[in-house]
Formats: sequence, structure tokens, C-alpha cells
Amino acid sequence: MGTRSHHEPQSRRFPRHSAIPSRSAVPAAVSERLGSYRDRMRSSTETLWSSQDRHHGDRRRLFAAVATHIEASRVLYPGSFVDVAASFVFPAVTYIDSDHRAATFFDDVEGVGEIVSACQTSVGKRTLEFIAGDYREDLGLADESYDLLVSLYAGFVSEHCTRYLRVGGQLLVNPSHGDAAMASIDDRYRLGAVVKSGGTRGYRIDDQQLDSYFVPKKPQPVTVERLHKLGRGIGYTNSPFADLFERVK
Repeated sequence: MGTRSHHEPQSRRFPRHSAIPSRSAVPAAVSERLGSYRDRMRSSTETLWSSQDRHHGDRRRLFAAVATHIEASRVLYPGSFVDVAASFVFPAVTYIDSDHRAATFFDDVEGVGEIVSACQTSVGKRTLEFIAGDYREDLGLADESYDLLVSLYAGFVSEHCTRYLRVGGQLLVNPSHGDAAMASIDDRYRLGAVVKSGGTRGYRIDDQQLDSYFVPKKPQPVTVERLHKLGRGIGYTNSPFADLFERVK
């Protein structure tokens, strides 16, 4: 893949992968399928994915829940590290990370493709792209070309990457690192729903009583400058696992 450059991010485009039928007993099916190609997968790929998926299927359940509430064909996932679970659910995902281990992981095109093929939740082809770089820099992507922007434990993604999200698109963001708070004061966004954890499916979407969210536990200013200084979220009286904001302008 070459050496990462902050000024000229290195992009690796993946081929489309064959679809497999959705299945209810995913763990058993995945285990059987993974066993058939482990000898072809790089050991580092298997190690990184096993660590990422240590709470087996958790991220797949998260993205599957989100997909029941929104329609998204093109997804942008800055700060993804090796979390390819978005591709289990959505047809086209662009991953961005500056960690050299992520670059090594995605360079194993066959291994990563097999993980996705084994775990995807519905019939259909998948397209993956990885950009080795810092999402705070110009990524060379077209503005307003994505339907869903993902911000999970990766800093202020919305500040730097909203330009790539189309108006009417969705931001999936959790409160870690303060990006949910940042989106809540960004007039380009409107809170449309929250993602709650728990239940038989792991996650559920709730779009009721949204005015009960983003109420600080203690009176305090919520500003861009303060969030940058804190480098994390602030305490709210009602905190779901994540939030879904719609870009409105």
C-alpha cells in the first residue's frame, strides 16, 4: 500500500465480493466459513479481526439496527481501524484510518473480503474502499457523496467530514470523545433518533421524546471551544448508546 501521507492519503479500492444468503444462525455459519479460508488469510488479519470482534457480532447488530431506520447505500467510516462490520450491512463503505495496522489489515484483500462475505446480513454485492490517512485532511472525496457518516470513538469526525455527507444523510455518532455533543450544537444537523442498547436484538432505534436528550446534568456552556478543550463528551441526563442526526443543510 505504501507509506501513509497526511497530504496525499493512499486509497485502496477493493473488488466487489459475491453475496451469500442472510442467515439467522450467524455464529455457527461464520465459524464454518472462516475455517475454510484461514489458511489463506494472513495471521495478522485474523488476529486484528478477532480482537475487533471480541464482543462477537456486536457491531453487526448495531449497523443492522441502524439500517432498519434509514436507507443508506454509500457509507463513510472515518477512524474505523479494522471494523468492517459496516460492510456486513451496507453495500458500499469507505473506511479511513491512519493506523498502520489498519493499512496492513485492508491490504489483505482476499482475507477481508472473505470476512465480509461470511458475515453479511443480506443478499447483495459489497464494495469496500480503504483510505490510509488522517480524516482531518482533505481526503480527495466528492462533497455530499455519502448517505451515512459513522463516528464511533474517533474524535470530532463530524467537524471534518460533514462536507462529504449529503443533505438529508445521516450521522451515526456516539458520545465518546465529544462528537455527539458537537453535532448537537451544529446547525447543519437535527437529532432524528437515538440508538439504545439492550433487548433481544442488541440495539433498537427510538425517535420519541427527543427533546429529553442533550440536557446537561449540570448547567454548563456547550461550545466548540469547550468541547475541544475537554476532548470528550459531557454528562447528560439521558444518554443512549449513540445518536442519529440528519444533515439538514
